[in-house]
Amino acid sequence: MELVVGRVAKSHGVRGELVVEIRTDEPEARFAPGSTLRGRLARSTEVRDFTVESAREHSGRLLVFLAGVASRDAADALRGTLFVVDSDDLPPGDDPDEYYDHELEGLTVRLLDETVVGTVREVLHSAAGELLSVKAADDGREILIPFVTAIVPTVSLADRLIVIDPPEGLLDPE
Repeated sequence: MELVVGRVAKSHGVRGELVVEIRTDEPEARFAPGSTLRGRLARSTEVRDFTVESAREHSGRLLVFLAGVASRDAADALRGTLFVVDSDDLPPGDDPDEYYDHELEGLTVRLLDETVVGTVREVLHSAAGELLSVKAADDGREILIPFVTAIVPTVSLADRLIVIDPPEGLLDPE
């Protein structure tokens, strides 16, 4: 299974720099100078390898130069490209309380009283921390749940289950 570690949001400047939305806990390793990224081009089945020349953090995103991308037009052509890795290439986690995004996607979310809330669609990474995007079981709306121990006391990959203890109002429709 392919896992997304970054997405090209747009170009930055006129020399081919890319704004990349980070979707990995290890951006310094994945986007290290000299590393190779597999990019799945937007609106295409084409996959290309890219070599990172440089990367720097900027406002919660990365600004990345790739070898061979030396103009704004070349950078704009990569908008929407997803940088992917194969899940089989990932090392097992050392910490039992840390999870890869793909391990959480598809898990059932229940309350402490066993009421089913919904299913995890994706894990969103923001400057404030991780959020579980949950598709509500009753009406299909999106519920965003902060992925913190106080709200998410139990994650069981074996049972494909996440148990939550949300504060009042978190699950209410807006």
